[in-house]
Order: sequence, then C-alpha cells, then structure tokens
Amino acid sequence: MKKTKIGVVGVSGRMGQEIVKVIEANPRCELFYPLHRDEKWDSKKAAKVDVWIDFSSPEALKDVLKRAAEHKTPVVCGTTGFSKKEKDLLSQYAKKIPVLWSSNMSLGVAVLNEALKSLSAISHFDFQIEELHHNRKKDKPSGTAITLQENLEKAVQKKLPEPVAIRGGGIFGVHKIYSMSDEEVLVFEHTALNRTVFAKGAVQAAEWLVKQKPGLYQIRDVLFGKNKA
Repeated sequence: MKKTKIGVVGVSGRMGQEIVKVIEANPRCELFYPLHRDEKWDSKKAAKVDVWIDFSSPEALKDVLKRAAEHKTPVVCGTTGFSKKEKDLLSQYAKKIPVLWSSNMSLGVAVLNEALKSLSAISHFDFQIEELHHNRKKDKPSGTAITLQENLEKAVQKKLPEPVAIRGGGIFGVHKIYSMSDEEVLVFEHTALNRTVFAKGAVQAAEWLVKQKPGLYQIRDVLFGKNKA
C-alpha cells in the first residue's frame, strides 16, 4: 500500500507535535517532511510531499502556499487569527491547488456547524455564543466562534451580539450556543478534551484532500461533501 507522504509545517509547536503522533499511528500515512518554523526549505524533498499540514502562524502562510503551489501540492491549514489579506491568499492559491482551511479541525465542530442550520426554525429566539480557551490563546474571540457566528447569523437571518470570549487555565476549547426564549433555553455545546481531536481531523482532511481538484475546502466537506446544501 502506497502511503500518503505528509509534510508538517511548524512541527515543533504544540499542534505540530500532536499531528506527528497521529501520523505515526496511522498505517496509511508517513511523516515525510517535518519542517521547523525557521528551517530552510529543501525544494527537492518538498517536491515529493503529497500534502502539507500547516498549523504554524498567519505570517508563515504566504511562504507555505507559495512553496506548495510550485509543486502543485495540496495544503491543509488550521492556523487562525488571519487578517482579511491573509484569508484572501487562501482563495487566490485555491485556484492553483487544493486548499483546506478550517478554524477548527474537529469533526464534532463540523457537525455542530451543520446543526446550526436547524435553528432557522426558531429564528425569533435570542442567541449568544460563548467560548472558553486556555490563557495562552492569542486571538479573541476564537476562529471557531467566529465561524459558528457566521453560520448562525446565516441560519437565523439576523445580526447577533459578538461571541463572549473567556480565557483561563488550560482549557482546550469549549464552545456554547445559547438559543433563548421567554419559556425555554436550548444549548448546543462542544468540548475538546485534548489537542488530539484537532490533529486527527487535520490528518483525515489531508488524506481526503490529496484526491481533490484545486479549490477552497472546509472540514465540513470531508464529512458532507463539497457545496452540499
């Protein structure tokens, strides 16, 4: 069986280390090119990579996409905290190579985003998103909360208050969506128990992305198919 050769950018970071463990435990994949953040690229080695996984930094994104495009290599990116200009880069490069970007690589969060569509039936309720993360997380609100907010506003067809962001301790990630009327409260909640959940989602996305045409994909596409309503 031919293994999927994976390159990991930012391999010494917390997420990079988790991704390495998941790849090493997956019989279908091979950690082919572990790349440290400030390491010089080896073009010959990069040419043999089947797919890149990048959880490094918004600043590194341009270089990662440029290098990947040189060899028509797909890129899975889980970095958050992008500016609009950096997000536009993803769309630009997606015309040349398959690019999958998601603010949260968890499969459970992908299902949660789908579930938000059902809230259109109670769009007259009040809504509030709340997210909790560890005290070292820089972006606030989280990229996941922003994505949930965008999908929720689309479902209920109205502008909603900004997500409430709480930082403390070593919380991996909790996201709650409150739907409230005078008579009842409905809460959707997702809790990440460890970083492995994001690493497993990213590796599954990488295995899926190598079979796709150029385009901009999300983690939901891995589960539900591209552009499925």
